[in-house]
Order: sequence, then C-alpha cells, then structure tokens
Amino acid sequence: MIEEPVDAGIELSAVVIPLLKGVIYEDGEARLWDALLRLQARVREYVGVLGLELVIDEAEGYAFLRSRPTEDDTLPRLVTRRALPFAVSLLLALLRKRLAEFDATGSDTRLVLTRDEIVELVRVFVPETANEVRRIDQIETHINRIADLGFVRRLKPAGSASGPATYEVRRILKAFVDAQWLADFADRLKAYKDQLAPSTETAGDDA
Repeated sequence: MIEEPVDAGIELSAVVIPLLKGVIYEDGEARLWDALLRLQARVREYVGVLGLELVIDEAEGYAFLRSRPTEDDTLPRLVTRRALPFAVSLLLALLRKRLAEFDATGSDTRLVLTRDEIVELVRVFVPETANEVRRIDQIETHINRIADLGFVRRLKPAGSASGPATYEVRRILKAFVDAQWLADFADRLKAYKDQLAPSTETAGDDA
C-alpha cells in the first residue's frame, strides 16, 4: 500500500480545525490551502460525519464549511446561522453588486475600496439626519461588522503612509449573494430604499 505523503507535518486535523473556525483563503494561507486541496477527499468524509459539507472555489481561492440540508431541525448545528441586521444586509448587497461590476470591467482580481467609497455606496439609502457625523459613524459600524464576518478585510497602510482606511472586498461574498439574487437586485434595492426612506407624510404632519 502506498501511503499518502505528509506535507511538512500538516495533517488532517490541521486542515479541519481552521475550517471549523472560518474561511481559508489561498492568498493568505498558501501552505494550508495546498494541504486542503491534497486532502480534500478525506476532509469531505470527515466533516460529512458532522453534518457539514466542504465548499471549495479554486478559481476564487477560498474554502469554507456549511451545514448540509436536512429535514430534521432537531439536530444541532456546528455552523451557526447569523441573522444580520437590515442595514448590514444592505451593505453586503451593495458590495456584491460593486464586485460584479468590477469583475465585468476590470482585469484585477482584488477590489479595494476606501472607507469613503463604501460610505458613498450606502449613504443614498440611509435617511438623512441633522447629525451627519453620527450617520457616517453608523455606516462605519456596519463596515466593521462585515469585516468581523470576513466579507471585507481592512488593509494596512503601505509603509508609514497615513491615509483613509481601505478595505479589500473578499470574493467569498459571491458564495453568499449569488447571480440569481443579483438578477433581482433592482427590485430588492427599491424595496430597501422604500424601507429606509423617512415617510414624507409623517414629515409633513410634524412640520
């Protein structure tokens, strides 16, 4: 029997544990990524026992685990579903649309946006207030939330430069907001805007 070669000490558990914690990216963890591709059959078998399935997108360079569909809702979930606030969902949708436009027009693989550019994406859908600083702070809170979820990554300034914060939109966002969802985006966006817009009638009554 020919034994599978060990890649510099990386074993099955060393691949599964990071997957259970979150997403593995090719560009940030090349050695771990290579081991995952080599061991993926064993990883699929292992996590399958736990009711999970392995999702690998080699073209985009990411992998993650998700719960397998089941009719038995009594089984515990190892991968927790998160109910996102409305404004956070809106921001993810706008970034997904921006990523699709970027892919259609650019040759680069990394979409990098400044904080101000992300704020401008959302500003039109957020009701105006007398306190513009607070409005922007709320949007920045949403940006930080999606960064914590792994959909954007804050980039460190080059050298000693100190400029506006910049973020890379991670391509795993495509796995959560698919092409069919984007096809209906115009209608969804209108619904978002209607929900967020203040009532003109109410404003008139208060005047």
